[in-house]
Amino acid sequence: MTKPLEHIRVLDFTTTIAGPHCTRLLADLGATVIKIEAAEGDLLRSRPPLRNGASTTYGQLNAGKQSIVLDLKQRQAREIVLRLLANCDVLVENFRPGVMQRFGLDYPSLAEAHPKLIYCAISGFGQTGPSAGLAAYAPAIHAASGFDLAHMSYQPGRDRPDNCGVYVADYFTGTYAFGAVMTALAHRYTTGRGQMIDVTMLETMLSTLGPEVQAAQFEVEPPGRPLFGPVRTSNGYIMPAIASERSFQGLCKAAGREDWLTDPRFALYADRRRHWGALIDELEVWSATLTTAECQVAFDREGVPSSPYRTVREVMEDPQLAHRGALATVRDAGGEFQTMNPPFRFSEASVGVGAYAAGLGENTQAVLAAAGYAEGEIEAMRAAGVIGGPRG
Repeated sequence: MTKPLEHIRVLDFTTTIAGPHCTRLLADLGATVIKIEAAEGDLLRSRPPLRNGASTTYGQLNAGKQSIVLDLKQRQAREIVLRLLANCDVLVENFRPGVMQRFGLDYPSLAEAHPKLIYCAISGFGQTGPSAGLAAYAPAIHAASGFDLAHMSYQPGRDRPDNCGVYVADYFTGTYAFGAVMTALAHRYTTGRGQMIDVTMLETMLSTLGPEVQAAQFEVEPPGRPLFGPVRTSNGYIMPAIASERSFQGLCKAAGREDWLTDPRFALYADRRRHWGALIDELEVWSATLTTAECQVAFDREGVPSSPYRTVREVMEDPQLAHRGALATVRDAGGEFQTMNPPFRFSEASVGVGAYAAGLGENTQAVLAAAGYAEGEIEAMRAAGVIGGPRG
């Protein structure tokens, strides 16, 4: 089967995580993605794990893309971009607002000559407005969006926000940007015109806080204990997700406590919510006598959504992932590593991460030659520092 975006070409000006995640998804669907890097390269190229100077952190976000090196401060580099744009459908960038304008590569500067271009700009706070110029990385956005304090509110007794090590804002924003680009492509199919897309990390994170956005407007009585938390077993913890009447009924049966179904503290959702702490205390009288695996068997038998707490290494060995072909092998200068395929499958098209992650500027020569530059022109631009990357 062919890939659904094989006819789409993308110029990728993105760095770090949010933008590269968006453009890698486009590459996974078959788009030709040309990643434009400065001479020092995307900063993730220096992040561990490193093998023979190649970062798998970088590789997993940029597999399947071509890499060219341009010094965008030079006029000739801008001319290269304009020549490449003649055959491109999408441009994605995640510079701070104003940077692309200084390069003469912002949407207003390009739209008239490229009316079919879909231009996606990813930023912390938006392209305009009082916060537009602020620097932004995911940890700061987690704090700015209310996400960190919302999360802390579910940790009784805590008065210090968690450290940040999982960059939720980056991956969610990249996914929203990917969806917006796909929507714009569909819109172009019907109208014949491209457009500007303005995606923000702040709004992305606030959009994950649906119940909290409503509770900020209307008073909501908090539960007696956070509704979703670890339940103790004899050798650790398990997470049951009791989110429906059916799952509550299954919990009662699994624990051998069907009397909870008529207990006035628990029978109705509103009462159960107020007495949730008591319910979990009584549940742990049962669960603490069993291992986590034994609790899981009992929950599975009664259809209770639940899971033991697993490490990423354990999850990667899950036979369900093997069944779905969720992990793909990618090569780079350091050898091979595994990374995730997209979490969706099509019945009539192929999707999957590219098998190779390019070195810095590895494709500069080939991309410029394909764009019509003669070998002498390429070498002259290399000597002037307009372009970079290996020869040949």
